[in-house]
Amino acid sequence: MTITGAMLIGKSELRGTQGVLRAWNPATDLELEPDFGAGGEAEVDRACLLAQAAFDSYRETSLATRARFLRLIGQGILDLGDELVERACAETGLPRGRIEGERGRTVGQLELFASMVTEGRWIGATLDSALPDRKPLPRPDLRLRKIALGPVAVFGASNFPLAFSVAGGDTASALAAGCPVVIKAHPSHLGTSELVGRVIQKAAADCGLAEGVFSLVIGQGNAIGQALVRHPAIKAVGFTGSRTGGLSLMRIAAERPEPIPVYAEMSSVNPILLFPAALEKNAQALAKGFVDSVTLGAGQFCTNPGIVIGIESDGLQRFLKSAAQELASRSPGTMLSPAIHSAYQHGVGRLSATAGVNSVARVETASAGCMGAPALFSITATKLLAQPELADEVFGPASIVVTCETVAEMHAVVEQLSGQLTASLWVEEQDFASVRTFVPALERKVGRIVFNGFPTGVEVSHAMVHGGPFPATSDSRTTSVGASAIERFLRPVSYQNMPQALLPESLRDANPMKIARVLDSKLTLG
Repeated sequence: MTITGAMLIGKSELRGTQGVLRAWNPATDLELEPDFGAGGEAEVDRACLLAQAAFDSYRETSLATRARFLRLIGQGILDLGDELVERACAETGLPRGRIEGERGRTVGQLELFASMVTEGRWIGATLDSALPDRKPLPRPDLRLRKIALGPVAVFGASNFPLAFSVAGGDTASALAAGCPVVIKAHPSHLGTSELVGRVIQKAAADCGLAEGVFSLVIGQGNAIGQALVRHPAIKAVGFTGSRTGGLSLMRIAAERPEPIPVYAEMSSVNPILLFPAALEKNAQALAKGFVDSVTLGAGQFCTNPGIVIGIESDGLQRFLKSAAQELASRSPGTMLSPAIHSAYQHGVGRLSATAGVNSVARVETASAGCMGAPALFSITATKLLAQPELADEVFGPASIVVTCETVAEMHAVVEQLSGQLTASLWVEEQDFASVRTFVPALERKVGRIVFNGFPTGVEVSHAMVHGGPFPATSDSRTTSVGASAIERFLRPVSYQNMPQALLPESLRDANPMKIARVLDSKLTLG
């Protein structure tokens, strides 16, 4: 498949005229062919109006058609073979194995939502029969289903060129819900985005869907993304990226004449809590696993463990010593872009220059290029409690260990942390009494609590939550990974005394869709 540098607007491909963009290889420091024509407000308007026109027909497609659409996208991604893998590697500097794994996850997400669509439980069909003889007032016939919210704007993420990008979780869950998608390609992944976008465009055509079901736009700077969020046809936004970017989109969405939800995953330091008995038993093994987690993918995971909290002890000191030795043996990794590398260097430099922050280990690297050198720091709980900004995310292979004098001080550190995606606890049975006192606080602070494991790695499943209180995300009630992600793009509608012939199929007495429903407070299976 040839990469042409075009945007994909419905069934068409258009060359933008608002400047020229090129992808860039962070590993070789070279630009990549071809040139991409940047779009502007005109292309955004066309894509959004097409999505608006496609919405009513697409949200009422049969479950079988929608599931087939998602599966065709997955198969098309696989059929791209090495062409997709090689382009994604070139645009990110990520190793082939990582991209191949991410491709599998992307296809797995599409299959998960295809299976969900077929089952129909997400529709939430609920029927309350009329009670004409009820006293003092009769009850009307009431029926409820969830429908798609409307066209969704999705922003490709920098650190996941496949799984959080053009056909990633936001797109897959929105399409599964019945929402057309207009995606803004990440400027670092222009070729990868076009390849996957063409797969979705073809799958939509093969399923006979309206052309506005999917569009891909590209542009320079922030203007095109802002225009996308402001467009009145857009009814929700999916975003994975920096806190600055997420907050900007949230402000724009809130200031619209019709405010819309922004589901933004932003920043998280994913604390690891090390309890005494676990440290006493496993300090060295924990140190190795921790460093593996911190340095995985040059630390460019949203679940990267950026802070470790433990009580001062021989076990914690052994952990620190082992972690320092492990980290010093690691090599710098290629970071995704000059901007990410610069921000990482600034964050590490800020910690290094702060009084009371100790440098435990640091890998040296050449000053040129986009190489992220692993770094480990330590700090006392007293110092961190006085300067909570020292716990802010440093996106990359760096972490800080907080030493506490007492369990009460450890509690204070946890309570001071802002909202997070995850918290991990390493415990033995002897630690359970102390651990129980931390669980309520962690439930308030995070979306996923991990026991005796590290947070990097997110399973795509029905029970997964990849979300958390602000600023980890903009809405703690949702997840961007897993089956529940579809709920972001649905809203309930109730039908009162509606004639059978006019009711949606999911709510008719005969249940022609054969889906699970709640009938007069009792679950019935299709």
